[in-house]
Amino acid sequence: LKATMINAGIPTIFINAEAVGYKGTELQDDINSDPKALEMFEKIRAHGAVRMGLISHLDEAAKRQHTPKVAFVAQPTDYIASSGKAISASDINVLVRALSMGKLHHAMMGTAAVAIGTAAAIPGTLVNLAAGGGNLDAVRFGHPSGTLRVGAQADKVDGEWQVKKAMMSRSARVLMEGWVRVPG
Repeated sequence: LKATMINAGIPTIFINAEAVGYKGTELQDDINSDPKALEMFEKIRAHGAVRMGLISHLDEAAKRQHTPKVAFVAQPTDYIASSGKAISASDINVLVRALSMGKLHHAMMGTAAVAIGTAAAIPGTLVNLAAGGGNLDAVRFGHPSGTLRVGAQADKVDGEWQVKKAMMSRSARVLMEGWVRVPG
């Protein structure tokens, strides 16, 4: 199984959706209601944690559930977000689904978004290739609840990639409306 393992924002393992039988358009229930899928992703996470040097032995993975994250990527295609909103392939560069704490996340964690933007900026990573390849300083990715724009500036210095900056946008929703009385 090919993987891109990166530590930017949060340690993340990226794999191709197709390589594990998915399309990249899955929603929470498609993954979270499938014990075999969750077991497979946990096995990938545990082996990736060893390869990334985050743990020494596979049996340590259960004690380190928060990292690394596992995400699967695919080329853009139309899909329906969890809200029922239609997302057009023409509006995104790449599809990404990520697991956190053993479950498919309902949207995308901010730290994983940084990892996506960084991986997209490095030519040849699975994220970069799924997004069309080449030099990408920003991408808009589709996730279960919508889209998000991320980017990074990465340069190769002495044969190793260094990230100079990472960027992401966040959406906000109204949490409360009303009046507040402030005494004079």
